[in-house]
Amino acid sequence: MSFLPICKQDMIDRGWEQCDLVYVIGDAYVDHPSFGHAIISRVLESHGYSVGIISQPNWRDPKSIDIYGRPRLGFLVSGGNMDSMVNHYSVSKRRRKTDAFTPGGEMGKRPDYATIVYCNLIRQTYKDFPILIGGIESRLLRLAHYDYWSESLKRSILLDSQADLLMYGMGEKSIVEIAEALNSGMDVKDITYIDGTVFKATQLDESLPTIILPSYEELKTHKQEYARSFKIQYGNCDPFTAKRLAEPYGNTYVVQNPPQKPLTTQEMDDVYALPYQRHWHPSYAKAGGVPAIEEVKFSLVSNRGCFGACSFCALTFHQGRIIQTRSHESIIAEAETIIKDPSFKGYIHDVGGPTANFRHPACEKQLTKGACGGRQCLWPTPCKNMKADHSDYVALLRKLRKLPGVKKVFVRSGIRFDYLLADKKDTFFKELVQYHISGQLKVAPEHVADPVLAKMGKPKNEVYQRFVAKYKALNKQYGMDQYLVPYLMSSHPGSTLKEAIQLAEYIREMGHDPEQVQDFYPTPSTLSTVMYYTGLDPRTMEKVYVPTDPHEKAMQRALIQYRDPKNYYLVKEALLKAHREDLIGSGPKCLIRAVPPRQGKPSAPPPKKPLPKRPTAKRPHPKKGR
Repeated sequence: MSFLPICKQDMIDRGWEQCDLVYVIGDAYVDHPSFGHAIISRVLESHGYSVGIISQPNWRDPKSIDIYGRPRLGFLVSGGNMDSMVNHYSVSKRRRKTDAFTPGGEMGKRPDYATIVYCNLIRQTYKDFPILIGGIESRLLRLAHYDYWSESLKRSILLDSQADLLMYGMGEKSIVEIAEALNSGMDVKDITYIDGTVFKATQLDESLPTIILPSYEELKTHKQEYARSFKIQYGNCDPFTAKRLAEPYGNTYVVQNPPQKPLTTQEMDDVYALPYQRHWHPSYAKAGGVPAIEEVKFSLVSNRGCFGACSFCALTFHQGRIIQTRSHESIIAEAETIIKDPSFKGYIHDVGGPTANFRHPACEKQLTKGACGGRQCLWPTPCKNMKADHSDYVALLRKLRKLPGVKKVFVRSGIRFDYLLADKKDTFFKELVQYHISGQLKVAPEHVADPVLAKMGKPKNEVYQRFVAKYKALNKQYGMDQYLVPYLMSSHPGSTLKEAIQLAEYIREMGHDPEQVQDFYPTPSTLSTVMYYTGLDPRTMEKVYVPTDPHEKAMQRALIQYRDPKNYYLVKEALLKAHREDLIGSGPKCLIRAVPPRQGKPSAPPPKKPLPKRPTAKRPHPKKGR
């Protein structure tokens, strides 16, 4: 087997007169199962369909999407592994300098709102021809949504893109059903019955139970209506209990079918056993390859889905709450393939998924009755029906450690420390500390103030403190000196200067000097983004304080890095504004001195004990769902 065609000559060399489907993608073509376009195209291929890839076409030239000619069944379009706007812009809306999903990391090879632009480009040539959209960008914009970059409420991407059908969720089942329907001669406008899809309709099927959401005009006029609508959407993400949703736009409805059922272990194994080349296309060699693969090249995906319920994460909308896993045999087989790679140095970089230590559904009933609509599995406290058990994960890691050629197996995709503590057995925690950490463990408490944590959907701070104490005790028990690197977030809804200062004081007490801080980023289709836009918590409809002023956000960020001399004046302003003059001076509890530091000097007294130098903590790779 080889890479799929990327040009007409490749198609001819394969003996094809025509592609069944042409896949237009915003990323470089990387044939690896951590890239959505690779999975979807290989799944289609395994069902007998021919797929041609058009990677990062010139969106200013309609001919760039016509290199194969007219496909037999239709076009597939994906903006890429990341939302194109998140890919392009930081939370401060500054243009990023590099794009890890482009050859050589070059920025500017895809347009803003890539899915919309590509679809409209296709429509210039093919006026009435099936266009099917998917990928993270489409999935999270499938209904009306707040757009942070334009600071406006936008319509469903299905309307603005002029596409015919949208696929959400992971897509392996729905894309095959759609291809089969088109192959049978069915008009794309009649494909309205497939789970995991969104379509347009001028009238609703009264024989199917449908929840009619507030109209787009109502959503634009009343923010509280958007909060209520989102709560309904959030409560209809489970494949076993979800209802069909319809959002009115004048005389048109955008209709969302319930999600696809989760893949079985065998189905997951089949997807990951497809003949991926596990590399970027050879045509990118001159540019130096595609940087994004370095994060995943020697990593293993063991699960999908997440029942963690973080408010700022879109996984509930994307992969759902029901955990889906691969078998040990499937993962071991992939590991043996990795080991044969000439560049493999003996280190498996990760074994996990959105959350590494989730290896089975939260409770037994989820696989037949779905996830609870009115109760989260871990928040605000673990559900009494949740089964916290790491035995299967421990067994998998032990098998991987024993493979010839493997020196170390790391767990780097993030763990839920509250789920870890809920497990009455210490086996995984002990083996994690002994075998699976590379000097430091990255965890995500995100904050320490309980009011903010409640808005984040994260456990109370005392839970994290229990985890820290146990982690330190285990390191001492095994004679190891491994650090904890906490991810911290500033300016999340619910965070005032009071809570930001509380976080700074915690950083002072633990002697941590964070080199990277994540400002809250209002990305599409998260509970936190709804709070940011509406000022309401959609779960309760209570008002939420939202720091939206750029200067206040800068102060909150500076407080987390108060030791940095360049942050002195912002920190001082924040402390004065919050009437916390007690933290200005030379006392042991002070954050900054009364006078600004000289250039190159620390902005606060050094801690009693010198801090060991810590490597920079990077945020998780996009494929982890963060």
